[in-house]
Amino acid sequence: MSINKPEDVGRACQVLGQPAISLWAGRLRGIAAADLGAELFEFAIVVPLLLMLLLGIVWMGRAYNVYETITRAAREGARYAVLPSSVADGDAVADPSSVQERVLDVLKADSLWPADKSTTNTFNSSYSQKTEWLENTSPQQCGVVISFTYPLEISIPFTSLNASTIYMKANAQMRLENQPTGGTCP
Repeated sequence: MSINKPEDVGRACQVLGQPAISLWAGRLRGIAAADLGAELFEFAIVVPLLLMLLLGIVWMGRAYNVYETITRAAREGARYAVLPSSVADGDAVADPSSVQERVLDVLKADSLWPADKSTTNTFNSSYSQKTEWLENTSPQQCGVVISFTYPLEISIPFTSLNASTIYMKANAQMRLENQPTGGTCP
């Protein structure tokens, strides 16, 4: 006897003497066959959401990578600014333009410095290098503080963050190797 419809399961159960549970299994099989398009509909709803979630995770990872890179660039610039050049030069510290070049070299090494004018203008207008008394140091120490802002353009499809620009701020401070005497910070 062939079983093609739920009714056939009931007749087969009666003939073979199987329990009524087999009858319900056949009916459920018939109901499942009637909902063939439901899986496709659910797939069409869930896949874009999962794809958007995946792209969001990728872009947030990228944003974290950029943040760590610009923070490292600021630290490298501050380190370069506080180290004395040599005894022959009278232990002079580096000039501000060479320190800024050092920061730019770190950014260029990680491909974070495109030839985009707006990015260059944002960096140049926000770059700050100061020799001052450092915050949160005991005893008070003189050092260099470098800070700047880097624009990161984020593009996550299907969201309101599409082509938004986030301005990330980097800040680093390091104490001078040869602390000034006399209570003044140059």
